[in-house]
Amino acid sequence: MTTGISLLDALQNRMGWLSGRQKVVAENVANASTPGFKPHDLQAQDFGQLMAGGSDAGGQMGMMVTNAMHIQMQNPLPSGAKEITAPDSETTMDGNSVVMEEQMLKMSESRQQFEAAVGFYEKSMSLVRMAIKAPGK
Repeated sequence: MTTGISLLDALQNRMGWLSGRQKVVAENVANASTPGFKPHDLQAQDFGQLMAGGSDAGGQMGMMVTNAMHIQMQNPLPSGAKEITAPDSETTMDGNSVVMEEQMLKMSESRQQFEAAVGFYEKSMSLVRMAIKAPGK
């Protein structure tokens, strides 16, 4: 949904990207004990491109399936987001490189940035509402 106001559109895109990042981090945490699993992250957004309204098509990603009995889940990425393999600082003997502390830091960072974007969005909307109010009679 576009509002026609570039700042609001950029904030909506940012919140969608941060929401997608939370999903990716949650999948990393869910696969923390899966042998050979490499954690993923979303590629950082280019703020200039975001403000210009540009984006490219998102792909598909899902949890790692290690058994034929597992259900294959597909979650669409937010618009313009690209999934990248982002190994953490350690790898266990079974090849899993998810470090829970690093994933929790990513989740906390995303949450704080999301809350800031929501605050900016709410403030911007209140200014728009104030600007379109009819003058008192």
